[in-house]
Amino acid sequence: MRSYCAVPSSTLSPAIITIPSVFIHSTCKSFIPLLNLRSQFKVCCSSTSLTHSNPSRPRETQKKNRRRDPRRCNEDDDNGDFLVVNFYKFVFIKNPEEEVAKHLPFLEDLNIHGRVYLNEQGINAQYSGPSKDALAYVEWLREDERLFDVLVQISPARNGHAFPKLKLRYKPSLVQLEGGISHLPLLDPSMRATPLSPSEWRKKLEAVKNIDDSTNSSHNTDCIVLDVRNGYEWDIGHFHGARRPDVDCFRSTSFGLSQRKAIHEFNIYHKAIASDPLANVDKEKADVLMYCTGGIRCDVYSTILRQRGFKNLYTLKGGVSHYLENEGPVKWVGNLFVFDSRLSLPPSTYKPEAITEANSIKKVSENPFATCYICGTQVHELRHRNCANLDCNLLFLCCADCVKDLRGCCCSNCTTAPRLRPCLPGHQRYKKWHIYCDMDVQTELTV
Repeated sequence: MRSYCAVPSSTLSPAIITIPSVFIHSTCKSFIPLLNLRSQFKVCCSSTSLTHSNPSRPRETQKKNRRRDPRRCNEDDDNGDFLVVNFYKFVFIKNPEEEVAKHLPFLEDLNIHGRVYLNEQGINAQYSGPSKDALAYVEWLREDERLFDVLVQISPARNGHAFPKLKLRYKPSLVQLEGGISHLPLLDPSMRATPLSPSEWRKKLEAVKNIDDSTNSSHNTDCIVLDVRNGYEWDIGHFHGARRPDVDCFRSTSFGLSQRKAIHEFNIYHKAIASDPLANVDKEKADVLMYCTGGIRCDVYSTILRQRGFKNLYTLKGGVSHYLENEGPVKWVGNLFVFDSRLSLPPSTYKPEAITEANSIKKVSENPFATCYICGTQVHELRHRNCANLDCNLLFLCCADCVKDLRGCCCSNCTTAPRLRPCLPGHQRYKKWHIYCDMDVQTELTV
């Protein structure tokens, strides 16, 4: 059995909190150029990469007189289809705390939920909102000459917000990695891997030889397809030729570092070698093709590999989401794991016209990589669920029979846990624990 890094359901994450009012300063101005984005951006109902039309236009500083009432969020859902927006950029920000204070008044007036992190190395954002609000923030950002060319990925959120609340703050590390990333030369493009466009990436993959289609792995040491994600992400979808990462949390990623272990650590050394796809790779000659969901993890980790002596490093620009939008599911199998309430997205989410047999349940059944965590049989729905035991909350794949038999739990022990939530049908996500406690109290009162 493999253990997964539990990803909390949207309402269980203690890190997602309402922005405190302490960030509000009387000297801050709201930059609110509420323009019609549809005249500047080509937007489809599924996904698009936005291209700014006029990066030189100065910011407007007109102060809004109204503040958004959170009680009206549901009333404003008719502003358009809900979208999930993802972007990042490594760029020097001299005073990130001041930058946070500038973003706050603008975001307060929008119906946006998600995560927006800034620091001296740049910005990393994932958020959801009605299309009007979601795109307004993108337009406002692009009026900053440092961010005018940021690559933005968009996908639909068919059930409203994909995040519980808005979290905007300064964060020392834009992504979590053991030891932090503030010391890495992320602002130097030459220290990061060479970015490949989706079409260039596809050509590279098509040129990789010795791919075992039965195991979706490559035996070619001259070209390595490196999945820089977590193992549970690979479990529902990945590129052909990529090995399953033996990683349950990105912060503990150590690809390419096993060669540095001391010889006297014999057992540990050989265990690391077996799980490291870069262990026996020629650093001078081998091509390493790195990919992740949106690109930021590859950019970060490629600087580490560059410092370790790897010469030929390539990343998929914009990540898998950008690739699926442009190339469809060519050389890709399964769905894409996303870190929001949707959890799993089929390739057709990004490229609707690419609905082929590769995305059908029949095709999924021919790819035995997706198996039930409990019984090991193939699963026909490429979507994780959280264990019904709140104190476990494991994220795992499960077949319909085991969901029923164990009432949504990951093992028999969890079925007798004191804080047991009901087994949720379909794609529902768990809510806060007090809701289920209140349900139990109401049941006791009516008995």
